[in-house]
Amino acid sequence: MSDNFNPCMTCGACCAHFRVSFYWAEADDAGGAVPAALTEPLNLFLRAMRGTNSAAPHCVALQGEVGGCVSCGIYAQRPTPCREFSMSGENGIANEACDRARARYGLPPLFHAALTMITESYVSPGASDRPDHVQSPG
Repeated sequence: MSDNFNPCMTCGACCAHFRVSFYWAEADDAGGAVPAALTEPLNLFLRAMRGTNSAAPHCVALQGEVGGCVSCGIYAQRPTPCREFSMSGENGIANEACDRARARYGLPPLFHAALTMITESYVSPGASDRPDHVQSPG
Protein backbone atom coordinates (compact mmCIF):
# COMPACT_ATOMS: atom_id res chain seq x y z
CA MET A 1 0.00 0.00 0.00
CA SER A 2 1.31 3.47 -0.85
CA ASP A 3 2.29 5.45 2.24
CA ASN A 4 0.21 8.34 0.85
CA PHE A 5 -2.96 6.31 1.43
CA ASN A 6 -1.77 4.18 4.36
CA PRO A 7 -4.06 4.73 7.37
CA CYS A 8 -1.14 3.83 9.65
CA MET A 9 0.40 7.19 8.74
CA THR A 10 -2.49 8.94 10.51
CA CYS A 11 -2.96 6.49 13.36
CA GLY A 12 -0.11 5.20 15.54
CA ALA A 13 -2.56 3.64 18.01
CA CYS A 14 -0.75 0.29 18.09
CA CYS A 15 2.47 2.09 19.11
CA ALA A 16 0.66 3.67 22.05
CA HIS A 17 -1.42 0.69 23.16
CA PHE A 18 0.72 -2.46 23.26
CA ARG A 19 3.94 -3.52 24.94
CA VAL A 20 6.53 -4.16 22.23
CA SER A 21 8.69 -7.00 23.50
CA PHE A 22 11.19 -8.98 21.46
CA TYR A 23 14.22 -11.28 21.64
CA TRP A 24 17.19 -9.43 23.16
CA ALA A 25 19.51 -10.14 20.18
CA GLU A 26 17.42 -7.92 17.88
CA ALA A 27 19.10 -4.89 19.51
CA ASP A 28 22.15 -3.35 17.87
CA ASP A 29 24.39 -4.05 20.88
CA ALA A 30 23.83 -7.77 20.23
CA GLY A 31 24.21 -7.72 16.43
CA GLY A 32 20.62 -6.76 15.54
CA ALA A 33 19.24 -3.51 14.16
CA VAL A 34 17.01 -2.07 16.93
CA PRO A 35 18.79 0.80 18.73
CA ALA A 36 19.55 -0.62 22.19
CA ALA A 37 19.34 2.87 23.72
CA LEU A 38 15.60 2.84 22.93
CA THR A 39 14.99 -0.48 24.69
CA GLU A 40 14.78 -1.75 28.25
CA PRO A 41 15.41 -5.27 29.54
CA LEU A 42 12.40 -7.36 30.56
CA ASN A 43 14.25 -10.51 31.54
CA LEU A 44 17.29 -12.51 30.47
CA PHE A 45 15.88 -13.16 26.99
CA LEU A 46 13.52 -10.29 26.22
CA ARG A 47 13.69 -6.54 25.76
CA ALA A 48 10.90 -4.01 25.23
CA MET A 49 10.79 -0.72 23.41
CA ARG A 50 11.11 2.00 26.06
CA GLY A 51 7.77 3.47 26.99
CA THR A 52 5.74 0.39 26.10
CA ASN A 53 6.16 -1.55 29.35
CA SER A 54 3.79 0.59 31.38
CA ALA A 55 0.11 0.95 32.22
CA ALA A 56 -0.14 3.72 29.58
CA PRO A 57 2.20 2.47 26.85
CA HIS A 58 3.69 4.87 24.31
CA CYS A 59 6.68 3.78 22.25
CA VAL A 60 9.64 6.14 22.47
CA ALA A 61 10.12 5.81 18.69
CA LEU A 62 6.60 7.04 17.85
CA GLN A 63 6.76 10.55 16.43
CA GLY A 64 3.63 12.70 16.26
CA GLU A 65 0.26 12.36 17.97
CA VAL A 66 -1.96 9.28 17.82
CA GLY A 67 -4.73 9.92 15.32
CA GLY A 68 -2.72 12.67 13.63
CA CYS A 69 0.32 12.59 11.38
CA VAL A 70 2.62 9.92 12.85
CA SER A 71 5.76 8.03 11.94
CA CYS A 72 8.25 5.63 13.46
CA GLY A 73 11.62 7.16 14.19
CA ILE A 74 13.31 3.77 13.67
CA TYR A 75 11.07 2.32 10.95
CA ALA A 76 13.92 0.58 9.08
CA GLN A 77 15.31 -0.79 12.39
CA ARG A 78 11.99 -1.63 14.11
CA PRO A 79 11.72 -4.93 16.00
CA THR A 80 9.95 -8.05 14.77
CA PRO A 81 6.60 -7.45 16.55
CA CYS A 82 6.29 -4.11 14.73
CA ARG A 83 7.30 -5.63 11.39
CA GLU A 84 4.74 -8.41 11.80
CA PHE A 85 1.83 -6.27 13.05
CA SER A 86 -0.58 -5.83 10.17
CA MET A 87 -3.08 -3.08 9.62
CA SER A 88 -6.65 -4.33 9.91
CA GLY A 89 -7.92 -5.10 6.42
CA GLU A 90 -4.48 -5.61 4.94
CA ASN A 91 -4.78 -8.42 2.38
CA GLY A 92 -8.50 -8.65 3.25
CA ILE A 93 -7.80 -9.92 6.77
CA ALA A 94 -9.19 -8.26 9.89
CA ASN A 95 -6.78 -7.57 12.77
CA GLU A 96 -8.76 -7.27 16.00
CA ALA A 97 -5.69 -5.97 17.83
CA CYS A 98 -5.42 -3.05 15.39
CA ASP A 99 -9.12 -2.26 15.78
CA ARG A 100 -8.85 -2.51 19.60
CA ALA A 101 -5.92 -0.09 19.69
CA ARG A 102 -7.75 2.35 17.41
CA ALA A 103 -10.90 2.16 19.56
CA ARG A 104 -8.88 3.17 22.63
CA TYR A 105 -8.18 6.48 20.90
CA GLY A 106 -11.68 6.94 19.50
CA LEU A 107 -10.67 5.95 15.97
CA PRO A 108 -13.01 3.78 13.87
CA PRO A 109 -12.03 0.26 12.74
CA LEU A 110 -10.27 0.12 9.39
CA PHE A 111 -11.96 -3.02 8.14
CA HIS A 112 -15.24 -4.85 8.26
CA ALA A 113 -15.63 -8.31 6.71
CA ALA A 114 -18.92 -7.32 5.04
CA LEU A 115 -17.07 -4.66 3.03
CA THR A 116 -14.32 -6.82 1.53
CA MET A 117 -15.34 -5.95 -2.01
CA ILE A 118 -14.69 -2.21 -1.74
CA THR A 119 -11.93 -1.13 -4.10
CA GLU A 120 -10.02 2.09 -4.62
CA SER A 121 -11.73 4.77 -6.64
CA TYR A 122 -9.89 7.01 -9.04
CA VAL A 123 -10.81 10.48 -10.26
CA SER A 124 -11.82 10.52 -13.92
CA PRO A 125 -10.51 13.28 -16.16
CA GLY A 126 -12.98 16.16 -16.11
CA ALA A 127 -14.54 15.14 -12.78
CA SER A 128 -15.04 17.79 -10.12
CA ASP A 129 -12.33 18.13 -7.47
CA ARG A 130 -14.67 17.58 -4.55
CA PRO A 131 -16.02 14.11 -3.87
CA ASP A 132 -19.60 14.00 -5.08
CA HIS A 133 -20.22 10.29 -5.03
CA VAL A 134 -19.94 7.31 -2.72
CA GLN A 135 -18.52 4.06 -3.98
CA SER A 136 -20.62 1.00 -3.17
CA PRO A 137 -19.33 -2.48 -2.38
CA GLY A 138 -18.85 -4.85 -5.33
